Order: sequence, then C-alpha cells, then structure tokens
Amino acid sequence: MLALIPISDANPTRRFPYVTIGIIVANVLVFFREPGFGSGLEANLYFFQNGPIPCQLEATCPSALQIGSEIINIPERGLASFLAAILVSTFLHAGFLHIIGNMLFLWVFGNNIEDFLGPVKYLAFYLLGGIAAAWAHIFTHSDSVVPAVGASGAVAAVMGAYLVLHPRARVNVLVPIIIIFTVIQMPAFAVLALWFVYQFFIGAQEAGGATSVAWMAHVGGFAFGLLGILLMGGRPQRPARVWHPRY
Repeated sequence: MLALIPISDANPTRRFPYVTIGIIVANVLVFFREPGFGSGLEANLYFFQNGPIPCQLEATCPSALQIGSEIINIPERGLASFLAAILVSTFLHAGFLHIIGNMLFLWVFGNNIEDFLGPVKYLAFYLLGGIAAAWAHIFTHSDSVVPAVGASGAVAAVMGAYLVLHPRARVNVLVPIIIIFTVIQMPAFAVLALWFVYQFFIGAQEAGGATSVAWMAHVGGFAFGLLGILLMGGRPQRPARVWHPRY
C-alpha cells in the first residue's frame, strides 16, 4: 500500500460538515453490527448475502461456492436488486483497517466538497460516486465471485473532486521512515496524483484477475469525482491563507 496517509488539511470551511460526519457515523454503526466486525466466515456469509457480486450479472455465475467446509449460496439478483446491493455495500467494511482508512480519508477531504456542493448535492454526489466506482470494478472483473464492499469508491470520488477544487491546499501526511512515522506537508495535487497513479498501476496489472482489493473501483470513483465536479461547475478555489489543522 502507498505509505502516504493524509491526516488533516489546511483548508477551512464555511459550514459545519453535517453530512460528512453523518456518513462516518452511519458507516461506524453498520460496521459494529457486522458479524465479527467484518472478519471471519460469518462476515463472508454476510457480505455474500448483502453485497454485490460481479458475476451476478452473468449467466455463468455459480449458484454456490465452497469456502473451507462451508457452502455459501450466491443469491440471484435483478438489476434493481443489484443496484440496491451496491448502495448497501458502500456502508460495509471488511475489518478495522478497512473502515478506519476509508473514514480517515473521508474526514480529511469530504468537508470541503460538502462545503462547495451543499449537503443535499454532496450526499447525492457521494452515493453516485460509489455506484460509478462499483461499475468500474464490475466491468473489469465481470466473472468475479468475490463480493465488493467498502466506501473506498465513494471516498475516491470525493478525492477526485478535491483535486479539482483545491489542488494547492496543504495536506498533512503521515509518512513512515524506516520504523518511525513523521508528518510532512504536501500540496493536495501531489498527494492525490500519487494516490491515483498507484491505484491505476496496480489496478491495470490485476484487471480481470482475482484480487482482494477493488483497485479499479478506486480509479473509477476518482474519475467520476473529477469529471463530475467539473460538470457541476467546479473550478480551483482560492487557497486558504490560515492554517487550521483538523485531527
């Protein structure tokens, strides 16, 4: 994994990020209701029943899989049910690191996008970003029998929008140096461009193959966010002049 972890930005907002915080709270509440906190066999069963499985749109999708000694049924889904599963999946996470990483990135970058769009448009933008990201993964892994879960694609859409609106904003990034972590400041365009290139490079290598990370969902979500915010009139905003770290 690319070892650049954004922890705050120097980009004050005009309004309180109610929707961003609400999304984070909703994800956390759902996570603590997941079997085994998203890990283990029971969690896998839960994801198979509630998350979208790319092959469900293919006639060749198996009706069941054997995982260890357990037989897991793959439910049949029509298009409407599949879209509903995609929306549900943006609130499901496979373990603590999965949800912590996604919610941290959303906390750092989401409030400024909410500030620009307003709460209603921002929520719609976030959810549509998750749908677009899921389709990017499905298109490149159409025969996969692995449920696609996580807010990563929706968060990536927020990051793509941030690159357009605030490319020069300063971002505090946690970087490991040997065994010690240090914090450095980087411009947002550098942080986000490095992140995207890494996701695209790994995703292109694994496209069509088995993968435990939906790399192309990250790429698709980011592209949706970048293009979507441009179509909504987004242009680079004046950089903040005051340093207000948010932890």
